[in-house]
Amino acid sequence: MSTPVILSGFADEAANEKLAVQQYSAFAALGLKYYSIRFVDAGEGIKNVMQLSDAEIQHLVKMQADYGLKVSSIGSPIGKVKLLDVDDGTSNRYVPFDQYLNEEVVTACDRAEAFGAKLIRGFAFYHPKGTDPNEHLDQVSDQLGQIAEACDQRGLTFGLEVEANLVGQTGDLLAAIAEKVNHPAMLTIFDAANIVTQGFTADETYAQYLAMKPSLGWLHIKDYHDPSPRGRIEHVDEASLSNFVPSDIGDSGHEAILREFRTFLPELESRMTARGADGVFLDLEPHVKGGGQFGGFSGPDGFGVALRGLCRVLDYVGIPYDLRSFADIKS
Repeated sequence: MSTPVILSGFADEAANEKLAVQQYSAFAALGLKYYSIRFVDAGEGIKNVMQLSDAEIQHLVKMQADYGLKVSSIGSPIGKVKLLDVDDGTSNRYVPFDQYLNEEVVTACDRAEAFGAKLIRGFAFYHPKGTDPNEHLDQVSDQLGQIAEACDQRGLTFGLEVEANLVGQTGDLLAAIAEKVNHPAMLTIFDAANIVTQGFTADETYAQYLAMKPSLGWLHIKDYHDPSPRGRIEHVDEASLSNFVPSDIGDSGHEAILREFRTFLPELESRMTARGADGVFLDLEPHVKGGGQFGGFSGPDGFGVALRGLCRVLDYVGIPYDLRSFADIKS
């Protein structure tokens, strides 16, 4: 019997208006027990988790318990700011790092504690557009090391997601960053679609996954199918990405990745439980109705399709998972 995974997802993707009741109802109906919190309307309009008021947080904590849900990770935008105060033609904002560390990183940690989560999702900073990300590894690693230490002081783990246009845009770059940071409170998050959108083939995406294994913490699950692949893309226009698909029909090769992942699960579960997590999370972020720089959308129907697609792949490669059962709803 293989080590099981815990299924989770970005609940805002399953809600047409991002209302909390829509998010929680959809996830409960789909049989999920965990969710990542990102954007939510808790009664005062749609806000990122970082902008929620104390009253909204208290309301959501009670409400998620009523729906039998726990937060797997805080879907923060930490690290999606400019590394340098340089006008590079993008609209990305710059915040002096000491201010960023003492304000926004602290807020992300506060949110994790308030929602009972042990994991915070984040990113590896925007290097100036047109520059080589390798030139910025030392500065990024120094800043991420300080973020990891701030998280560790609060018993939390910072997960660094691979994504286009950031210093950590490939598995190889994240592996180099993780080696430089060398902190147990900073792990990496593999997302196959975020590799494929940069023009990588399935074999190349698999190699990027392998590069991240020594530092891996958890997986985001989405896929992409480009009907007219153009080769390697140096700068991805995230607003134009429109070909996200469920993980059983995309170009990423999730079957091969998850088949290898199955052999790695016992080690990874030990790594994650040592950090206080409940296990190894596969966090659905399907984007099947559209994606962008700071989020995506699937709708309740699209999220259900994406979940069933993932379950088909997991069943095929022999990775166990748990959805709500009759015993759960009667307990």
